[in-house]
Amino acid sequence: MTKTRKPTEAGELTVDVRIADAGWRALIPRPAATCRRAVTAAWRAADTAFARRLKGRDAEVSVLLAGDDEVAALNAQYRGKKGPTNVLSFPGIDADELAAVPAGQPVPLGDVAIALGQLGREADAQALAPADHFRHLCVHGMLHLLGYDHLDDQDAAVMEELETAALAGLGVADPYASAHG
Repeated sequence: MTKTRKPTEAGELTVDVRIADAGWRALIPRPAATCRRAVTAAWRAADTAFARRLKGRDAEVSVLLAGDDEVAALNAQYRGKKGPTNVLSFPGIDADELAAVPAGQPVPLGDVAIALGQLGREADAQALAPADHFRHLCVHGMLHLLGYDHLDDQDAAVMEELETAALAGLGVADPYASAHG
């Protein structure tokens, strides 16, 4: 387990990373540090009403770097879907509940789980560097915790724009360039 605090405009963000599958260290150099940087980039890029209400508040998020079996079990339990998916996000709080978090306590944004095998297969299929795809999934999962979604074209465009901006700050090319070009 790795924990860090990163100062941001919204207060401090604590990112707790748990590596549950040793294969992560073989696929991604310094996976916990890479994850923390990507999650923090998404935190800084977010501009939903919820994210704006967090300004000045400390917050925390946990990320599970797991194998496909563990993510498949979570996917079945919480989404009723069979098999692993690349990233799952479990919001811990929504904007309406923010006032219930006592001042001085960090806001529990929620949990993100990422599947190692699924990430590797997707990176191979899309000819992406696994570390870049990993950064994308970390950003994507964090944006879900901050209230973004991609259920319709308009929401997807907003989320993709934020992902692209956050990833550019990490030196990762626009993952949607071929879809938009």
